[in-house]
Amino acid sequence: MNRKEQFLKDAENKAFDLEHRRKLLHNIGQYDKKVVQGKSQFVDLNAAREQAKNIKWATMEKLDHYLLMFERNISARGGQVIWAEDGEEAVQAVLDICKKKNLKTAVKSKSMVTEEIHLNDHLEKNDISVLETDLGEYIVQLEGSRPYHIVTPVMQKSKEDVADLFHKKFDTAKDSTPEFLTKLVRKQLRSEYPKADLGITGGNFLVADTGSVVVVTNEGNARLSTAFPKVHIAIVGIEKIIPSINDLELFLPLLSTYGTGQRVTVYNSIFNGPKQKGETDGPEEMYVILLDNGRTNILAQKDKRESLYCIRCGSCLNACPIYKNVGGHTYETVYSGPIGSVISPQLNDLQEHRHLSESSSLCGNCTASCPLKINIHEMLLYNRRDASSQESSFSENLTWKVWRTGMLNRSLMNMGGGLKNMGFKNIFEKSWGKRRAMPEFPKKTFNQLWKKLER
Repeated sequence: MNRKEQFLKDAENKAFDLEHRRKLLHNIGQYDKKVVQGKSQFVDLNAAREQAKNIKWATMEKLDHYLLMFERNISARGGQVIWAEDGEEAVQAVLDICKKKNLKTAVKSKSMVTEEIHLNDHLEKNDISVLETDLGEYIVQLEGSRPYHIVTPVMQKSKEDVADLFHKKFDTAKDSTPEFLTKLVRKQLRSEYPKADLGITGGNFLVADTGSVVVVTNEGNARLSTAFPKVHIAIVGIEKIIPSINDLELFLPLLSTYGTGQRVTVYNSIFNGPKQKGETDGPEEMYVILLDNGRTNILAQKDKRESLYCIRCGSCLNACPIYKNVGGHTYETVYSGPIGSVISPQLNDLQEHRHLSESSSLCGNCTASCPLKINIHEMLLYNRRDASSQESSFSENLTWKVWRTGMLNRSLMNMGGGLKNMGFKNIFEKSWGKRRAMPEFPKKTFNQLWKKLER
């Protein structure tokens, strides 16, 4: 079964799983309410979105300049920058550091880019234990699955589902409350931070003029993951760069508002390098791995470059009617939903993932909900265009040839409704008509009726 067939099968199952949809819609509904409240902090929200988009546009147009500025500034404070062309190079860099420093245990803050390169799997295969410290990611790790949502890894679960998982893993009561389970996880994690050799984070933003890695969390786990271990490795996509520390006063509220409906995220950590003289905590060494992994391929395409502006708030997922029905795991990619359907075919293989761009209603709700006004639905069309120009099947070419012939011939368009109905029923009833009522063509077309009226 290829990726498209698997997607259609999984989408069918999830769309008709009413309990799954109930949980998902409930959780998204809670987010939607908070986002409305969060937006009220902006005097002129539209102006803030326009300004953020313009900053990212200017940055992407001079991406090399700002990345080199970041490297110079963090290196001046003792940080070490590693450039990784792909996921394999990034993973190997981490393994090399672990081998050189004899690092055997790692605590890890929530990071989608490490999911992208499957870092945990590679570390475990090399006898390096990894513990996820974000509560949602911790649950995912316990279950042995993968994140369901860019921001909320277990959005599809109810509190009863989580209580049942903990009952199976730790023999807790089946009716354990979220508060009890949170305290249990906190107690387990707090004993692990001081013992870890390595702290791993991603990065929500890279700041060029100060050479900083910015990580935002609501649990403080990123700070704990970097305060105790001797080595801190931050793995960040090159598109996360912004020019100035002053830009954070715009981007941090936008990210928190559109991501979780907060005015600002609880913990906003800015890492400028390893522990300096006179500082009491922090790593002795800090490495920043700047990951390309297909991002420069997107940068080279002017009509898709805008997708690199994404700040990973997850807003477009929550707004998408397709995501709300089929859920995150159906996409079988790290980045799901509308923005994932744009970038995943570019970061991987376009033909292998072309079905993602086709799995959209093109309603434009993703674009309307994006804090940076990224034209997501237009880029889905560009992906469709490029995928079709690379490969078209004989049956597809024949279908469009027949369609074009009919549309350019008035006599064929005026053929009797009965013949059209029969043709559509035979061709589309098992596909398009599987979940929809088949259209009924009238006996006479508008063209024929108009001519009769004129007479």
